[in-house]
Amino acid sequence: MKRVIVVGGGAAGMMSAIWAARSGAKVSLYEKNEKLGKKIFITGKGRCNLTNACDVEDLFRNVVTNPKFLYSAFYSFDNAQTMSFFEELGLSIKVERGGRVFPMSDHSSDVIKVLEKECKRLGVDIYLQTPIKQLLSENQQIVGVQLCDKKTEMADSVIVATGGLSYPRTGSTGDGFRFASQLNHTLVQDYPSLVPFNIKEDWCKELMGLSLKNVSVKVMQEKKKVYEGFGEMLFTHFGVSGPLIISASAYVHRYLNKPLSLFIDLKPALSRDQLDERILRDFEKVQNKQFKHALDELLPKRLISVIIAMSGIDPEKKVHSVSREERMRILDLMKSLPLSILSLREYDEAIITKGGVSVKDINPSTMESKNVKGLYFAGELLDVDALTGGFNLQIAWSTGYLAGISAAE
Repeated sequence: MKRVIVVGGGAAGMMSAIWAARSGAKVSLYEKNEKLGKKIFITGKGRCNLTNACDVEDLFRNVVTNPKFLYSAFYSFDNAQTMSFFEELGLSIKVERGGRVFPMSDHSSDVIKVLEKECKRLGVDIYLQTPIKQLLSENQQIVGVQLCDKKTEMADSVIVATGGLSYPRTGSTGDGFRFASQLNHTLVQDYPSLVPFNIKEDWCKELMGLSLKNVSVKVMQEKKKVYEGFGEMLFTHFGVSGPLIISASAYVHRYLNKPLSLFIDLKPALSRDQLDERILRDFEKVQNKQFKHALDELLPKRLISVIIAMSGIDPEKKVHSVSREERMRILDLMKSLPLSILSLREYDEAIITKGGVSVKDINPSTMESKNVKGLYFAGELLDVDALTGGFNLQIAWSTGYLAGISAAE
């Protein structure tokens, strides 16, 4: 019977342990936290967005980095299989807007419970509060692990599923990167991803808590368009956040070396001409009032004062004396409100880690290292990442499944 050690008791780790055990291996799982699935617990705001009920082709479209590497993983264990797997374990699930799949109870703890229960049913030995010091190999072949108390545990295969660097308080402190590096694997520069932006302009603070729905944003570096998207965003005390901004963050890491600008189209459903006609109609209704009252029907109240200040138009000026040139300035601001991106927020706010163990060092059809026989990697520590909506957890389930069955072979 093959002896498999799994390092890390998160999504990919528990999945690896279950499938290695189902494939006939004797499995030990080591987790440095006091319980399994600490990061699963906080995903999807504590509800756990398990996967996405889209077509398999859409899974690939939502992977930002190295989608081709995941071909075998996704086709071996896709989102439909993920949903069936959890339902077979006794978890009731539901599909919400955008294909997002959640447990019916809205409790991420229920996801952890069914995985843990299945591990125990299969006889997986679970060691909590047991950090691994290093992996042990001889002649490019894995032989086991050394625990932090100097004890060694021998194994035929080791699966590393320690996560990345995001939410370090859940135990994601880059241990897997260290293990991989010690065994001569290439590490791709890591960045926080799916994370808010720090913004230079102080007026964001004045709008803290204001949410904008149905807007579009563009991220530009000089004349190059880095990202464009439509949805919902939020102003904060440090800058901007919300689903639209979180998605944008997945694309900007390559461009952080030079200034980046963010432009918000507050009225994407209207062309410039249509918006101008709309502004003229609104002006007509209040032509004898002060300009500061002219935009009440177009914009949220708190945003109006910012737009007026940026336009340079006297707020006390009568609407009928606003010139065409001044109206064009308002139009420009509403169609392209500019912000300067200073940086991404830190790892403690990042949903995932971008970068990690280079996929060039991994066999995509087994998740086995090309450098060390019997060593497998799964989950977030790999250099693959996706947008929000359940796609990153699907990567964990699919790579965990493949690593588990391959390690047990």
